Amino acid sequence: MAANNEPSISVDNLVKKYAGVTAVNEVSFTVAKGEIIGFLGPNGAGKSTTMRILTGFIPATSGTVHICGIDVARHPEKIKRHIGYMPENNPLPDDMRVLEYLKLRGRLKGVSRRKLRSRLDEVLEVCDLKRASRRIIGTLSKGYRQRVGIADSILAEPEVIIMDEPTIGLDPHQIVMIRDLIAGLRGKMSILISSHILPEIEMTCDRVVIINGGRVVAANTPRNLRREFIPEKTYVAELQGSRDGLFSALDRAGLDLSIESISDGENNGFFTATFSTKNEEEVGESLAEALLAGRRYRLRSLKRCEPTLEEVFMAATRRSWDVLMPDPKPKPKKDRDPDNGGGAPSSSPERDSSPTPTPST
Repeated sequence: MAANNEPSISVDNLVKKYAGVTAVNEVSFTVAKGEIIGFLGPNGAGKSTTMRILTGFIPATSGTVHICGIDVARHPEKIKRHIGYMPENNPLPDDMRVLEYLKLRGRLKGVSRRKLRSRLDEVLEVCDLKRASRRIIGTLSKGYRQRVGIADSILAEPEVIIMDEPTIGLDPHQIVMIRDLIAGLRGKMSILISSHILPEIEMTCDRVVIINGGRVVAANTPRNLRREFIPEKTYVAELQGSRDGLFSALDRAGLDLSIESISDGENNGFFTATFSTKNEEEVGESLAEALLAGRRYRLRSLKRCEPTLEEVFMAATRRSWDVLMPDPKPKPKKDRDPDNGGGAPSSSPERDSSPTPTPST
């Protein structure tokens, strides 16, 4: 069991190679007790490989992973008692009833018979499965099947939950239900979630770890990641007046703002202008005062636009590719033909010095 101040998950310089190909390259991060972490990356970035190493399904080439203070490499079976794992494809038996399946899983996880009944009632309530407890799993919708997978992962009350794409293939209504279910576990269990639905990650997770090319390229709260990768503040104003006078209005107010765009079309005489600044201070109020000064403009709305997590993700992965992809090497110069006086390369083809094969008879 991990000490009170020890992280539930600790990954240090994790490396995994397949036949010389490095899938995971010196990955390091931690997950604190009760924390929900989003694990993001493009396809092939190494997310699923990392998760399989964390759960003890495959060994690492080098590096260390500790789950609740236990070394995964040395005790792969022991750490499984501390982990609830929901894989991407969520394998469930289609011919079993929900309650029957969860009861079987509880026994396999070592939950005592005396405790199992009350625990089943709890997870069925938390996952909103009581009405479906007698239904055959094969007849359930994708959303209910995902709930069964989550119920299975939390059944034995593990300290750590690892979920690989828990909302994949769900409709928006089902995604909201799964998101609320996961958020309800905050503080009770440490959760690592991999997903491509970035708005859900932002609304659910305390921190985000972004991996690309097998390396961690960013790790922080969504707010701090915005500051790191997209430091510009953007303001969008809907106003009426002279488009050409915007530059002078900003100059008179002494605002360090750039005009990114001005809409061509008008809506009842109003147009939209987008401003940006790298100034860390909030300038929205000063911008409004500058636009309203002298009654040169009528201001219908002014809002600050936060970069989305998708934009942060694209900026972080783009920056990492710039680092990971070296500049192409210049092509080697062709040897000059000495018989041509060291001038231009000879146009005559080189002769093949290998022996001519003798045709078989």
